[in-house]
Amino acid sequence: MLSILDKYIIRKFLSTFFFMLGIIMMFAVVFDVSEKLSEFISNHAPLNAIIFEYYVGFILFHGNMFSSMIIFISVIWFTAKLAQDTELIPLWFSGKPMRRFLRPYFIAATVLTVLSLMLNHFIVPNANKLRLGFEDKYYRDILVVENYHADYPNNISVYFSSYRKDENKVNYLVVQKWDSLNRPNLFINCSEAQNIKGTNRWTLRNAYVKNIDQPQGKLRYFQKFDTLFPFNIQEMALRENIAETMTYSELSEMIRQEKAKGSSQVPLYEIEMHQRTSYPFATYVLTLIGFSVASQKRRGGIGMNVAIGLGFVFVYIFSMKIMAVSALNLGIPAVIAVWIPNVLFGIVSIVLYRRAQR
Repeated sequence: MLSILDKYIIRKFLSTFFFMLGIIMMFAVVFDVSEKLSEFISNHAPLNAIIFEYYVGFILFHGNMFSSMIIFISVIWFTAKLAQDTELIPLWFSGKPMRRFLRPYFIAATVLTVLSLMLNHFIVPNANKLRLGFEDKYYRDILVVENYHADYPNNISVYFSSYRKDENKVNYLVVQKWDSLNRPNLFINCSEAQNIKGTNRWTLRNAYVKNIDQPQGKLRYFQKFDTLFPFNIQEMALRENIAETMTYSELSEMIRQEKAKGSSQVPLYEIEMHQRTSYPFATYVLTLIGFSVASQKRRGGIGMNVAIGLGFVFVYIFSMKIMAVSALNLGIPAVIAVWIPNVLFGIVSIVLYRRAQR
């Protein structure tokens, strides 16, 4: 059963968080509009698409991305204000253990963590599909892929030199297939290829085809050649942030497929997958740090507590970026790299909490 104190702190926590979130997102939208308005006008983007396809997704994506940081600042701010106004002094002398006053903090943190998990895995990806689709149509540069190579199931290797989305044309496509004994049995080389949208059907031009299984493995030339491949251009030509548009099940399936192809993008997708869970759980760590730092009345006032808190935030964010880069470049497993900052700062939060009890 929640006491009056619990309800008071939970209300302070959530109201401060949503107020700060609203202020920060308002400024973010204003700056983004000022930067992109000319592009929207020149590309004749409709107003309803700007609002409902782009900026709704923009607010959900960036608001959720920075929610842990905003939660931390919120805890620092309202707790420091309680300490500065001496509202916490009667609590310390009430005879109850300090952890009792942490309960409403962690109840509010749990509400925000569950909300963030739902947003990360299900709601934001669907909103990002609209947002990134809008950017493709009205703002972003044309998608270009160069020097693509991947190994597909059934011993199929694919390479092409370049692809432009606006032309829907692949230049210099090479497809090779090996048998179970790792012997080549099919070779296809063409100067130009087009994939029929939504299918695995391809039209090749100036194509050379050599099937080793046929007598003498004769090399044949086709000015135009229609065929089926076990892949399409939609799964080959992807932007780096394509994972942002996928729900949990879609991203899991994509990681499985990319692993089968030996794609170099697998660590990037795995980091995205694990960050969707680790970032919300960072709320607990940051809440404990924020409470421990701000619950003591300092000579410098609220500003000193906020400054100390921001220092922790910057170090925390920096450590998360360092570990993400390590996972991409040093081969550290994504799940370890993503969760290490939470573990390390979890230890720091416990140390700060014990010091705050003295």
